Amino acid sequence: MIRILSIVMLAIVLLSSCVTKKKFKQLQANHALELDKSKASETACLLELDNLKRSLDVKDKALRDKESELNLTKNNLDNAKVKEQEMKSQMDFLRENNTQLLGRLSDLSVVSKTGAESIKKSLETMEEQGRYIKDLTASLQRKDSLNLQLVMNLKRSLDNINDEDVNVEVKKGVVFISLSDKMLFKSGSYEINKTADNVLAKIAKVVNDHKDMEILVEGHTDNVPMKSDCMKDNWDLSVMRSTAIVRSLQSKYGVDPKRMTAGGRSEYLPKTGNDNTAGRSTNRRTEIIITPKLDQFFELMKPEGGKK
Repeated sequence: MIRILSIVMLAIVLLSSCVTKKKFKQLQANHALELDKSKASETACLLELDNLKRSLDVKDKALRDKESELNLTKNNLDNAKVKEQEMKSQMDFLRENNTQLLGRLSDLSVVSKTGAESIKKSLETMEEQGRYIKDLTASLQRKDSLNLQLVMNLKRSLDNINDEDVNVEVKKGVVFISLSDKMLFKSGSYEINKTADNVLAKIAKVVNDHKDMEILVEGHTDNVPMKSDCMKDNWDLSVMRSTAIVRSLQSKYGVDPKRMTAGGRSEYLPKTGNDNTAGRSTNRRTEIIITPKLDQFFELMKPEGGKK
């Protein structure tokens, strides 16, 4: 705008025929001076405008920070109110719980002398039962130790026997010796093979060294039906095979017959399926089961001082 006014004024001066050349130059110099002053003023205005803008940006940021701080304060206030409510609920719960405990304490304070004696007797009974359980645990540990020793002796004694024909293991706290059918008997027969004598002799030697154990001999068959002049079915075959083993252990190897029991399970306790030759061969077996004497456990179960 200043430049436009200057040009207009210059034009008026030039058009005026009454102005001398000297005055024209003077006016021209004055005009240049005014123009420089206008430029300086414009620059100062722009600088001041830029400063005002930066100041406005700073104040705007400060305002935003204040708004964020205000929002944060508001959120903290809301959280404080929530925590205050939670603490109030907890205090109510503790007061109620404390009231209940005081009520129970009041009830306990009126326990009669008879009740106190009853509690004392109960504690004495619990202590006695604890001693009994400790003794029972020690006996069971001793039994497990004897079983382990028995198994190790049997495996060491039968080390040269084919693993497929003899298997020794501990199941449910007792020792199982499983003897294959082909090693002991001919097919469909209960007469013991001569080759089985060596195995039975080794087993007898070990069980004779553990006279506090009882011996159960069980005969097992597959599910193939059989019948002969002296046997009606697999029940007869399984029982007669077990009695043959018991009789041999007694007569040939001196095992006390009072320690032994003979039984037959027929085909009704197979180890595997009977749908193939290998499975049926596995199921035809005789098991010698060595267990602790039951009267020892019955004696152990009597309370301390109550043995008769």
